[in-house]
Amino acid sequence: MSDLATTWRGYADKARAEADAATLDNVRDRNLRAATAWLQMAERQERTERGRAAREAIKLDE
Repeated sequence: MSDLATTWRGYADKARAEADAATLDNVRDRNLRAATAWLQMAERQERTERGRAAREAIKLDE
């Protein structure tokens, strides 16, 4: 897993913690949406890295 994906997962954890601590519904909802977005970005980064590694492995086999 890349440093970037790890960082984004950390941001998601922080947003979830802030959502749990929120007393206002709109603040909780905003933080939950942010956590979801950070996780999606981390997953996209990991998917991209796996694809890149697969393409590089194919090039090495040629």
